[in-house]
Amino acid sequence: MTRALYRYVEHTIRHEPAGGVTFELFCVAPECGEESGPKDAQEDAQDWALRHTGLNPGHDLFRRVFTDHARVTRAE
Repeated sequence: MTRALYRYVEHTIRHEPAGGVTFELFCVAPECGEESGPKDAQEDAQDWALRHTGLNPGHDLFRRVFTDHARVTRAE
């Protein structure tokens, strides 16, 4: 018979500032599919969306994605 001992350890997960944050916008107009690509500054992604709408009337709805990094640490 094989025996196992499991030890459960508490962990926390938090935003890791050193990893930065990226911002992306995706046009959701039918059959468009264009995207800003990852940007380090939120303003850069927003500027892309404003230009995209200016060049493509009716393309005025976007999905925004904010990506950050997280670090898991033991609570002990």
